Amino acid sequence: MIAFSASSRLFRLARRSAAGLAIAGLIAAPVAAQGYVYARAMNNDPGQCAAGKGPAVRITVNGLKSSEGNLFVRAYPANSRDWLASKRYVMRVDARPQSGSTTVCVPLPAPGDYAIAVHHDVNGNRKSDLSDGAGMSNNPGIRKILGLVPRPPSVDKTRFSVDGGVSRLSINMQYM
Repeated sequence: MIAFSASSRLFRLARRSAAGLAIAGLIAAPVAAQGYVYARAMNNDPGQCAAGKGPAVRITVNGLKSSEGNLFVRAYPANSRDWLASKRYVMRVDARPQSGSTTVCVPLPAPGDYAIAVHHDVNGNRKSDLSDGAGMSNNPGIRKILGLVPRPPSVDKTRFSVDGGVSRLSINMQYM
């Protein structure tokens, strides 16, 4: 019983301390307070981009070299903290690639600024390999470091705005 009372007091003290630090801005606010739920995923549903729906972005992915593997389209908040960080996308849509081009609908949580990254996992192993393709909103070039390792563009080069309706983008794939 004594251990329970001590741990209860410690828990209340820790909770009050964390709340005070959050109010003072010394620790990050919870994800929900930031306005995004991260790492949401769904299969491609073109109906989410139908007339009267939104906010969403309808993306035509061009230049797919095969219909093999998986196509992952991730929408990130357009800020450098979230851009391409693990599990910091607000929506990932999984689609079957079609050789040439594929259309993917990405529902978004709210109007605002976003950045899109597309990954064609050619061999279907759910990892990035040299045979895989990539593309991003606004089609910036993907530079290579020492001619080998791809270097992604900044979020400023991939940023676009979405209002309450359905926006359209065209993204060109690049392969190594």
